[in-house]
Amino acid sequence: MSEFKPEKLTVTYLPPASIFNPIDNRKYTLTHSDTTGELFLSVGCHFDLEKINPSMRDEVLGEWRRDLGQYTLAGTVYVSGGEYVQQLSNVRFMIFKKELPLALAAMVNGDKGFYTYYPWLLDAPIIVCFESVFPEFQQTLYFGTPRQYLLK
Repeated sequence: MSEFKPEKLTVTYLPPASIFNPIDNRKYTLTHSDTTGELFLSVGCHFDLEKINPSMRDEVLGEWRRDLGQYTLAGTVYVSGGEYVQQLSNVRFMIFKKELPLALAAMVNGDKGFYTYYPWLLDAPIIVCFESVFPEFQQTLYFGTPRQYLLK
């Protein structure tokens, strides 16, 4: 896994979202540059679809969801909709699994001020859904809590 470097992260808040609002349906769009290693995080009330490269589909999406009073940071990564053969889908799946801790560290640290207003969310579960037409890659996995990714 690559190490998270805060200086490589650019954060953009999409109004009306701000450092303290909203909690419900707060959405994160994380993209990156393969050439520079820079990470780009958009925080808003909707996903930043303009930042998603439709031919690569290597973004990580996240959102705060509330179910029966329990908050969960729910993530989604796109492995394959059938445009990739099974072997390439496996490679994408393995890369996402390996790099997700870096992506989650970017989301949590990029929105660090949010947790000063809602510190209990640091202990909410992070669940990530891997979307694929191949059943072996269509998985939902637990990735700990935001507290684990917060830089000291």
